[in-house]
Amino acid sequence: MAVHFTELGLVNTREMFKKAMAGKYAVPGYNFNNMEQLQAIITACVECNSPVILQISKGARQYANQTLLRYMVPGAVEMAREMGSNIPIALNLDHGDSFELVKSCVDSGFSNVMIDGSHLPYEENVALTKKVVDYAHPRDVTVEGELGVLAGIEEHVSSEVSHYTDPAQVEDFVGRTGVDSLAISIGTSHGAYKFKLKPGEPFPTLRFDILEEVERRLPGFPIVLHGASSVLKKYVDIINQYGGALEDAVGVPEDQVRRAAQSAVCKINIDSDGRLVMTAMIRKYLAENPKEFDPRKYLGYAREELKKMYISKCELLGSAGQA
Repeated sequence: MAVHFTELGLVNTREMFKKAMAGKYAVPGYNFNNMEQLQAIITACVECNSPVILQISKGARQYANQTLLRYMVPGAVEMAREMGSNIPIALNLDHGDSFELVKSCVDSGFSNVMIDGSHLPYEENVALTKKVVDYAHPRDVTVEGELGVLAGIEEHVSSEVSHYTDPAQVEDFVGRTGVDSLAISIGTSHGAYKFKLKPGEPFPTLRFDILEEVERRLPGFPIVLHGASSVLKKYVDIINQYGGALEDAVGVPEDQVRRAAQSAVCKINIDSDGRLVMTAMIRKYLAENPKEFDPRKYLGYAREELKKMYISKCELLGSAGQA
């Protein structure tokens, strides 16, 4: 039986992005796969008074069970209210790859859906995205499309080579599809190995020239940045210290993330940093407490550090204090 997102206490991204554009900040899109990640996200955003977009990928639905995840979300909304907060919370399908998947998410209460047809020929991307918009909009669900392909690997999203967004296509794409926001490719990538750097080589700069040209062509239109985790060295080092092998893991420098957040970029996706924090803290706790076998101990320890990281991300994006 279909449920509307308003019944779950959620909002779509329309008003969120309008405020973000005016305030020169970006709303965080945080992915979660389990209870501890969800608790950390909600607690962090309540404590720093930030709006938030909860993101569920196709892989997360398969891992955690789509019905269970669906019921966890209204619990998270109620948890925020019991903490005395009414922060805006949206629920987004991250990288939907088919109309059937998107329809299932809209019908189960998602308030925003992302349809990723960027790997398709341009006309097929337009057709698929428009089909999604035509289904979602009558139900007041907002839609994110994508132009340009990000390199890297993240669950079902994989590409050897990135293809920067062609600014000459953006007006036609947005006009013909009716999307509410657009993910573009300016040099970010999925996963923990975003750049391959030689010793001493500086971080490459994101293609802000492409972003600025897109802004010029689509004034006042919400832009989305995927693959923007900074791959925080502190946590990579902890993972490696306690038995991991994450050599040469490099992310997007935080000053570049902040610069993007002050532009037309209204949503910035962060997934890998959450995974790194959780893995680092679990490895550290178990190494230092070898007799411990209670999952609540090491998961709770990881959850607390995860919350701190999400608060720092909200401050970086400028969303803290904006709910």
